[in-house]
Amino acid sequence: MANEKLVQAITSMNEDFAQWYTDVVKKADLIDYSSVRGCMIIRPYGYAIWELIQKQLDERFKETGHENVYMPVFIPESLLQKEKDHVEGFAPEVAWVTHGGNEKLAERLCVRPTSETLFCEHYANIVQSYRDLPKLYNQWCSVVRWEKTTRPFLRSLEFLWQEGHTAHATAEEAQEETQRMLNVYADFCKDVLAIPVIKGIKTEKERFAGAEETYTIESLMHDGKALQTGTSHNFGSGFAKAFGIQYTDKENKLQYVHQTSWGVTTRLIGAVIMVHSDDNGLVLPPAIAPVQAVIIPIAQHKEGVLDKAGEIKERLAKTIRVKLDDSDKKPGWKYSEYEMKGVPVRVEIGPKDIENNQAVLVRRDTREKITVNLDNIENSVSQLLDKLQKELLEKATAHREENTFKVQTMEEFEDQLNKKQGFIKAMWCGDVECENAIKEKTGATSRCIPFEQEHISDKCVCCGKPAKSMVYWGKAY
Repeated sequence: MANEKLVQAITSMNEDFAQWYTDVVKKADLIDYSSVRGCMIIRPYGYAIWELIQKQLDERFKETGHENVYMPVFIPESLLQKEKDHVEGFAPEVAWVTHGGNEKLAERLCVRPTSETLFCEHYANIVQSYRDLPKLYNQWCSVVRWEKTTRPFLRSLEFLWQEGHTAHATAEEAQEETQRMLNVYADFCKDVLAIPVIKGIKTEKERFAGAEETYTIESLMHDGKALQTGTSHNFGSGFAKAFGIQYTDKENKLQYVHQTSWGVTTRLIGAVIMVHSDDNGLVLPPAIAPVQAVIIPIAQHKEGVLDKAGEIKERLAKTIRVKLDDSDKKPGWKYSEYEMKGVPVRVEIGPKDIENNQAVLVRRDTREKITVNLDNIENSVSQLLDKLQKELLEKATAHREENTFKVQTMEEFEDQLNKKQGFIKAMWCGDVECENAIKEKTGATSRCIPFEQEHISDKCVCCGKPAKSMVYWGKAY
């Protein structure tokens, strides 16, 4: 039967992690492939997760004074060309519109890969005086980048994201904003996605095109690969000079604004899958689970069972996102289906349970069964969801610690990566030649120079010259 195929076993992550990931996103009904290479259809269940991420992030942005705007999807070529480093950085990934209907356009239009240039043009028009600053804007939209290799949520030609773009009177204010938004992302990942992150600065080689400094949060996936989970960029006044964004200060002198940009994408869903899920499918932190608890009636044809299940649903619905599955599928099928979809808590209720004024709660992550009294079921389910959210973070943090290794020599570096992938902590002299050599020898890239520095040795892991900083390295998605 077609229904039975939906809940068949998925590829084990230890056997083939890439195939396991594909199986999960498909069988949990998160995405479907489209007829356009590298573009995915985000299905209702996948989109519901994105909506919950979006809602909670948006609240945090608004609490920090940001307003949402919307910019055009097209950027004229001449506008894109204004900031040299920026256009060079994005050139290989840009998709171009050359015709409108049957007519060739006088100027090519780029389908936005990011919106810095549009925001800059707008700011140049609307910022005149120090009274107009700061401008704290954010945009929720999709962008297009013509990637060679794609993977659902992690890297696709078109993806959904938010991009914050702000303009400030001083360098200090711009720096404060850059770090504040990085902290918003880090706290969101920890508190909502149950993903611990490393906060730090990107090396010059890995910096965003046109930025003075790029800050990043890096997380470790179950297979030991790193994922850049969010970035925040300080542009200084480079873009302002290219686009002529000036304001009159309190002394009536013309000054250039200082800008920032920061963003996260639907890649966060990929991170959640690769950090928390298992061989039975998706595991979702309750904070972003579209269904936090599913009620499965046992022997639902028997008198009173569906009535009691419906009553429990009404009670739970006042505080959590709950679903009652009263379809005619067998309970075992339903168990597998909601395990695959990562629903955090299953509530089982049958004739014997009703007789004993109880229900059985089953955790998705550990499959632990807990018998609870029906009189207090709201509190029992809420407490279990809180516990699950907390323990998912603890488990992910423990996994990261167990897979973070310190090395002092290139031999140790290569040895460690051959044995087991993970974060490698090693000292670096600051030279891009060494950064390139490490990538060539090991396949690992610099993930970040963490704010929390450790002294592992005095020498660069690659060349042996005096070290400037400790860096997190790793193979990455």
